Amino acid sequence: MDLIWLEDFLAIAEERGFSRAAERRHVTQPALSRRIRSLEEWLGTQLFERSTHTVTLTAAGESFRPVAEDVLRRVQVGREEALEVARLKAETITFAATHALSQTFFPEWIRSSESARAGAAVQLVASNFAGCEKLLLDAQAHFMLAHYHPSLVSRLDMDRFQRIELATDILIPISAPAAKPGRGARSKKSQPRYALPGASGAPLPYLAYHPGSGVGRLVTSFLAAKDPSAWLAPGFAAPVMLLIDMAREGRGVTWAPMTLVRADLDTGRLLRAGGAEWNIPISVSLFRTRARMTRAAENFWSAVRKGRPAGKAAAAPRAR
Repeated sequence: MDLIWLEDFLAIAEERGFSRAAERRHVTQPALSRRIRSLEEWLGTQLFERSTHTVTLTAAGESFRPVAEDVLRRVQVGREEALEVARLKAETITFAATHALSQTFFPEWIRSSESARAGAAVQLVASNFAGCEKLLLDAQAHFMLAHYHPSLVSRLDMDRFQRIELATDILIPISAPAAKPGRGARSKKSQPRYALPGASGAPLPYLAYHPGSGVGRLVTSFLAAKDPSAWLAPGFAAPVMLLIDMAREGRGVTWAPMTLVRADLDTGRLLRAGGAEWNIPISVSLFRTRARMTRAAENFWSAVRKGRPAGKAAAAPRAR
């Protein structure tokens, strides 16, 4: 069996089509189809349902997918260890962090973790939650730094991955004030331009997250279970920093981590768009695979577990 077949198989499963997967793999579609047939012949079973326009995995394919991911991850880790032993690669710890945490939490936290790194170099890759998740699944990163809540739907099942909670935060609904705040402290009479759950006349303009955002998944899950529900009209899908800017401009209501908007709340540039019942407690968590990693990464994980050096976070209940 050729490892390329496994990479082809996962590309088709993620792209849900042979043509898009062929473009991603930089091969012709016929060549890709031949390699998948070779893999299916080697396994002795069909991996894809090809009867519809959208290619889906068979039950056997669903069962084989985590095996293929694990094999490629182990090979990647083995390669890194071989290079490390041969001194062909400097000791580097690679982190995948969501865009917001890469700009806010990570810099101070990694500085406070200097002793845990024991001289190892650090590489940071910033992406949305889905992108970071894929980097960890593909063994392209040793660790993933992201917000977490028990309701978060993720491919990082705890049978194959581990998590450490580093700090707590809280997602709060925010809106620009109905009137521009004056100089100095926020007026007690200030009211949000958009207040939850929304007036009966029209839905509130909702500044939603990009579909690949972990925070967006949390907010969506929270709103789906909220009773009474909010009356919202989604108008945008963007990363958290852009959503906060748009909220400042008075273009709608959104949810944001307290750590990112505390200064705006103190000055009155932003206001809470709802009471405490609309808050979502979350944590800042570090994820890793349960499979063995490089020596530098394993040493870092052990040190963090013992000391858990944490950055600043909002005073919020711990996520259960």
